[in-house]
Amino acid sequence: MSKRNAFLHEDEFIQFIRTNKDRFYFLAYSYTKNEQDALDIIQDSIQKAMLALHNLDKVESMKSWFYKIVVRTALDFIRKHKRIQVTDDTTLHHLTTNHEDHYENTDLQFALSALPQKYREIIILHYFEDLKLSEVATVLDTNISTIKSRLYRALKLLKIQLDDTKGEMTNDKR
Repeated sequence: MSKRNAFLHEDEFIQFIRTNKDRFYFLAYSYTKNEQDALDIIQDSIQKAMLALHNLDKVESMKSWFYKIVVRTALDFIRKHKRIQVTDDTTLHHLTTNHEDHYENTDLQFALSALPQKYREIIILHYFEDLKLSEVATVLDTNISTIKSRLYRALKLLKIQLDDTKGEMTNDKR
């Protein structure tokens, strides 16, 4: 697409960002666990996308195209800052109250945070961001077969983690 055609998609892109801003924030926050860092990632991602809007071939692929930018920007940020921050459940609840995929299950939150990043990001993109597995593969720039096997492994690890938590709760009640 030419730069001139990019201006035709600029309004659609701006509307897309406004409509999905909470989802993008939640995605960035899932990587950084810090409000300001997540906002910085979203700002950088929007700037990168605006500069590269002329590279977008089809408006229909805008969602996966922008998610890919957000994920790569978040990963770059993490690499540069090399820090992990733990967030308590109350803060996470407060920051995600407007998110339509809201969940109260602290065991699930804990189990997700315990997963290695390569598994956690697939779970988040597929189940919380409602991306198809093919879109997840595009966003993560990974083969679909790898995504499927990682998803299977992630679900297996989550089940083990949640079963362990359930077992601990059962033993505590005795």
